[in-house]
Amino acid sequence: MILGNICTRSCNFCAVQTGRPTELDLGEPARVAEAVATMGLRHCVLTSVARDELTDGGASVWAATIRAVRHRNPNTAIEVLVPDFKGRLDHVDIVLDAQPDIFNHNLETVERLQRPVRVQARYDRSRLVLRHAKARGFTTKTGIMLGLGEETAEIETTLRDIASDRTDILTIGQYLQPTPQHWKVHRWVPPDEFAQWKAFGLSLGIGVVESGAMVRSSYHADEQSERFTGAEHLNTANALADA
Repeated sequence: MILGNICTRSCNFCAVQTGRPTELDLGEPARVAEAVATMGLRHCVLTSVARDELTDGGASVWAATIRAVRHRNPNTAIEVLVPDFKGRLDHVDIVLDAQPDIFNHNLETVERLQRPVRVQARYDRSRLVLRHAKARGFTTKTGIMLGLGEETAEIETTLRDIASDRTDILTIGQYLQPTPQHWKVHRWVPPDEFAQWKAFGLSLGIGVVESGAMVRSSYHADEQSERFTGAEHLNTANALADA
């Protein structure tokens, strides 16, 4: 996680400290790149707190980190899990111009629960960010949690929205309440329901769906990337054969 440990957002599902950050560490990109090299990672997932107080929302540090990791580790796949940058697509473009391999931004929950759960975020704005990255040719990814109080029809609608935005990879996991002060768990989702949502997402054309109680954004991230690449190649081969 880059850009510090204090977030300018106050999402009710997240235990990261909320406040006004006081520092900006411009030496961080080089240290992250060296850490990736030390660990010998073939797939790294970068994420960050929201830094809404910065002019570009931290996008320039994001770009510097991607480039530093790429320079130091040319064979490592880079996946980014970014905030929404308040929907500023010029700031999103700063990140995309650094050429991450996978662009991830989580919807987190259904549209009705966005305001109470994510507080400063918006469903339509998050979809805009994902569509923009897809339109620029990037592999896109998003994730949602179940057990926050969503209805079955709302989950179905959300997956249809994700598919219509041509998002490539989807993760679905069980929400866990980090502290008693956070949003309460409304229900525990059984394994067969996770399996049903995986099948439904795949039927809509989403390339890879990882669905299970313990699934999180970075869960088997390298395998998801490989499975999507393999499925994409298979679809291309089938299309050529049909032609």
